Amino acid sequence: MAKDNGLWRDFRYGSAAFVLGLPTIPLFVLLPTLYADTLGIGLTATGLALFLARSFDVLSDPLIGYASDRCDTPWGRRKPFIAAGAVLGGIGIFFLLTPDDGVSAWYLGFWAIVLYFGWTLINIPYLAWGASLSNEYQGRARITSVREFFTILGIITAAAIPAVASSFGYDERGSLRLISYGAITIGIFLFIFLLFFVPEPSQRTPPGIKKSNFKLILRSINENKPFRFLLGSWLLNSLANGIPTVLFILFMKHVLDASIPERGLLTFIYFFAGIIGIPFWLWLSKRISKHRAWSVAMLGACLAFLFVPLLGAGDIVVFGIICVITGLSLGADLSLPPAIQADVIEYEYFRSGRECSGTLFAIWSLITKLALAISVVIAFPTIEILGFSPDLPKEENNLVALAMIYAVVPVAFKIGAILLVWWYPLTSKKQEIIRRRLENRLRSKVLSSKRVPLSLDD
Repeated sequence: MAKDNGLWRDFRYGSAAFVLGLPTIPLFVLLPTLYADTLGIGLTATGLALFLARSFDVLSDPLIGYASDRCDTPWGRRKPFIAAGAVLGGIGIFFLLTPDDGVSAWYLGFWAIVLYFGWTLINIPYLAWGASLSNEYQGRARITSVREFFTILGIITAAAIPAVASSFGYDERGSLRLISYGAITIGIFLFIFLLFFVPEPSQRTPPGIKKSNFKLILRSINENKPFRFLLGSWLLNSLANGIPTVLFILFMKHVLDASIPERGLLTFIYFFAGIIGIPFWLWLSKRISKHRAWSVAMLGACLAFLFVPLLGAGDIVVFGIICVITGLSLGADLSLPPAIQADVIEYEYFRSGRECSGTLFAIWSLITKLALAISVVIAFPTIEILGFSPDLPKEENNLVALAMIYAVVPVAFKIGAILLVWWYPLTSKKQEIIRRRLENRLRSKVLSSKRVPLSLDD
């Protein structure tokens, strides 16, 4: 495994995440409302189109993860996938964020598939690459924090564009065009920098180790207790984050009566709080462990969300305070779980001798996308069934249902995630034992086909 080379190495690797953060708000916050409301496709049709696109994307994730683990080229294991994904993703984001009037749900679904597949080609190898950059418990937390710092910097840049563009006469649709142009232009430079100026660590599995097939890898992963704990909590938390994300604009527009500049400002506040919160969660994770710090963040978000159903028209300031609190929690969601995932990858390598970081991150990505797809299917059809439609006058709309689905349902999911992750078994002490034993094993080059796993009850 690569030696830890410090913050400058992390910066060079993590800066590419800026362009991955730029489309986040357009895709998860603005896009569903654009197609369902502005372009008139409808809530249910939009939800189904995005769900089908995500379903296709879910199928591709394990294949890309497995392929990137087995790939061996003169350019590295991860870089060829990232280069192909950058090209495909750029094409997809252009057509998806610059639709003409009269487009159908088929248009949305097709270009969403193109973009999501390009994103998969980039994201899974990119995350697996980052997991191999350090073998230290806090070193991994720092790498993911730097990467997610740039991710959120991209997100808040995208959040600021609608707020600034509205003062120049652009509507939300015009802002999406600006974001797509910016993402493509900046992406060209950042991905060239990543691919040509950041070296990939060499594959750490010594020659002579038989490569396992996909079925054996999945069977081994299923026996990984920390991974099961982490995956279950991440699924529940992703559902908790996904539902309010897709309803964010509708809630601000119809419940709070927020104007376009106010909606842009609130979105900016939420994501800016996320970037401010990352150093705090990194500090707290050193004192109470990463999984406990993540639990504290999720609990804070739950407490803030309980006040949302009490809000009404004009409660912009109160909702802004809630956005700050939940945004701070977002910083933990983005930086701590991937760092915990890197620990799980090392544990899997220790117990099985298999290098499968790409496959593990593919499963992680699969769960994330599945949760987002389910969130759209839950949120849009449910509020429509309960009597909410953006086409109805305010007095005829069921705003209570919108507020409850937006806030109360996510709290229930987050509580489930907290209960799971609080008892996560792989602590910093146990991870340090694993690291020492693995280093001794690699140093002596005594790697056998049978592994004796470390008991998490030790």
